[in-house]
Amino acid sequence: MAKNARNRGPLRTLATLIVIILGLYGLMAAGNTWGEAQLTPKLGLDLEGGTELILKPRIVGNEGPTPGQLLKAVDIIRQRVDGAGAAEAEVTTQGDNIVVSLPGTPSAATIASLQKSSQLRIRAVIATGQGAPAPVPTPTGTATTKPTTTTGKPTATARPKITSKPQATTSTASGAATSAPRSGFPQALAAATAPGPSGTATAKPPASATAKPPATAPTAPTIQGKDPSDQAWITADVQKAFEDLNCATNDLANIVDDPKKPMVTCSDDGQVKYILGPSELAGSDITDASSGLRPQSSVYVVNVTFNDVGKKAFCALTTRNKTLEPPRDQGAFVLDNRVISAPVPEVPLCAGSAEINGSFTAESSKQLADQLKFGALPISFRLETQQDISPTLGGDQLKRGLLAGGIGLLLVIFYSLFQYRALGLVTVSSLLIASALTYAIVTLFGWMYDLRLTMAGVAGLIVAIGITADSFIIYFERVRDEVRDGRALRAAVETGWRRARRTILISDAVNFLAAAVLYALAASNVRGFAFTLMLTTIIDIVVVFLFTHPLLSVLANTRFFGDGHRWSGLDPERLGAKTVSYAGRGRVTIAARRAATEGSQS
Repeated sequence: MAKNARNRGPLRTLATLIVIILGLYGLMAAGNTWGEAQLTPKLGLDLEGGTELILKPRIVGNEGPTPGQLLKAVDIIRQRVDGAGAAEAEVTTQGDNIVVSLPGTPSAATIASLQKSSQLRIRAVIATGQGAPAPVPTPTGTATTKPTTTTGKPTATARPKITSKPQATTSTASGAATSAPRSGFPQALAAATAPGPSGTATAKPPASATAKPPATAPTAPTIQGKDPSDQAWITADVQKAFEDLNCATNDLANIVDDPKKPMVTCSDDGQVKYILGPSELAGSDITDASSGLRPQSSVYVVNVTFNDVGKKAFCALTTRNKTLEPPRDQGAFVLDNRVISAPVPEVPLCAGSAEINGSFTAESSKQLADQLKFGALPISFRLETQQDISPTLGGDQLKRGLLAGGIGLLLVIFYSLFQYRALGLVTVSSLLIASALTYAIVTLFGWMYDLRLTMAGVAGLIVAIGITADSFIIYFERVRDEVRDGRALRAAVETGWRRARRTILISDAVNFLAAAVLYALAASNVRGFAFTLMLTTIIDIVVVFLFTHPLLSVLANTRFFGDGHRWSGLDPERLGAKTVSYAGRGRVTIAARRAATEGSQS
């Protein structure tokens, strides 16, 4: 009865580990059945091959990219590719082109994200019109197009509002109806709306054309003596470009995004075209960007945080815009020459953050957040060629790596059985548990985070065999030292564990920190080695705490190990103890006898 009570705690710990392992493999099976998960780890570029993309810079005029621009572009593209995890991509330059080698087959969205400059600018809206004008019949029956221009007056369609709920159709004093936001037009909500007395967002009163900013409002930036929202920016050339622009057919990639000049462009869905003032905020004013679901909603948004300069400029822009007549009360978020959102502020937004909502999905919102977070490319690119590439090492190298790992594992098993006899079976079973956990986690990470196992990563797994075995040796030797001192085996297991636990944690912490520094400072395949080393170090701690120690506690209560069988690896006589160290009623251990002898001599 007492023996069962002693085993109850360790058995519960072992049961917890079994549940974790079953859960990991159950998740892997479910992902394979109902998702796109594989039952084997994904392989990297050197072992599986992949796709090579050659990106050619878009040249404006006759000026080519500078070496500094290309190097900066390489760094940003590498960050974008590796943003979701250790994807093991290779990014290099080839003349004026950039060569990106990706393992596997990249999605169309991934390829598109590598070409975009992703330079976010926030500009004032000066005028709006229909993106693709409808045909107008002529007296002869032919059809012509005539764009609709709005300069300071509302268009027939309403603009997105910064409110907590969609706006319903309401009537004005003159009886004219104001429409709700048009379906499909990208809307945005600012994250820092000021709460009213009831804790909800403060509504914006109707603005008149003669309204003026309050005396305490921040001063809006001016460029060349003109306010960014001033209609004086609409010159004859700008007006002509606006009238000629058809969002359904024009390639906006050819538009020059000069931050000091007005800009003619389209909304992301092509339904609205804009005349925008000079840039008031740039992507360099963003300190962080993240994506996710809006609280208590199923809408995916991108949250951006500005630095001090951006915070003041955004506050000044929203303070000014809320006093202007439509459509000049809007502020346009322009990304890669397109307006992804043009919200109307109801209150000054001076908290230094904003929320972009452009009908995103989980994938598109994360891609936009990564592009804004990792920086803007100094130039944009177009895809020149795309071709499949074969693995640089191939299956033979992988087989040799696995063979080396198998040989190393067999040597560790042989040494453990020779040195610790039956106790070495605990080492073998612990290594098997560690291997099962590693396989499941690497496979799941490949599905969830696109982790790819390269040859360097395989090397990290092989090195981990020795690190894991080292933890077992530290524990076993501590237990054997306690047995040599005359402790009973059950007491030796617990005392040895308390002494070995700190050493194991310190050793694994040093290994983890070294791998983390290597991962942070290295690039390409070396990061794969560092990542697998960090992963296996954590798994080593889990196995020692949840399997090795509880299993040894259970074995200590068996007759074979508890009585110190000569083949158990814990035989007191073989370990150098002078007498049997079993301490029953009326007996004392060797350690107690030594203490009594030393006390009588003193």
